[in-house]
Amino acid sequence: YGENPHQEAALYGNFSGTFEKLHGKELSYNNIVDIQAAAELVGEFSDPTVVIIKHTNPCGAGSGPTLAQAYGKAFATDTKSAFGGIVAVNRPLDLETARLIDGVFTEVVIAPQFEEGVLDLLKKKKDRRLIRQTRPLERELVIKQVAGGILLQTPDDLPLVEEQLRVVTNRAPSEEERASMLFAWRVAKNVKSNAIVYARRDRTIGI
Repeated sequence: YGENPHQEAALYGNFSGTFEKLHGKELSYNNIVDIQAAAELVGEFSDPTVVIIKHTNPCGAGSGPTLAQAYGKAFATDTKSAFGGIVAVNRPLDLETARLIDGVFTEVVIAPQFEEGVLDLLKKKKDRRLIRQTRPLERELVIKQVAGGILLQTPDDLPLVEEQLRVVTNRAPSEEERASMLFAWRVAKNVKSNAIVYARRDRTIGI
């Protein structure tokens, strides 16, 4: 069904060409929308990063030397909203991080690869969807239906280039403040509606 049980839904195209389901129940309409949102956000980061999505909105994001450390930061942002959420990582998912994820009810886990033993652990929850992202996201157009037609726009894929940023306040940010704002910028871009993101240089504090 669709967003609500009384709505019918269908998937057209080649979604499975980017997201391969390795385990779990059939993907729902809401799962697919959340998978897209999670992949878009985690794709913003080059450091090892974990993002947690709930109802298409991020409820936590963290980066660190390891995915396990990144997950701890992302989860700490909002431990309640993470329940039943979608977790995406931008590195092969290792066993240490998988154990942390397994300790919280998680609907979907998305990773580019799963290291040895990880699938065996995560498959113990028979309904949990395990998704391998096989290639980067590619979007040429964003499409919405409107009264009597279709509205199109190009995706919000403008790269954030530090050298092009301009300080317009009397006081320039410190290095720590600048790094924190750059992290928050990437998350805020992926928050629906009016976005307020509190962040440090490697994690969200509140969304």
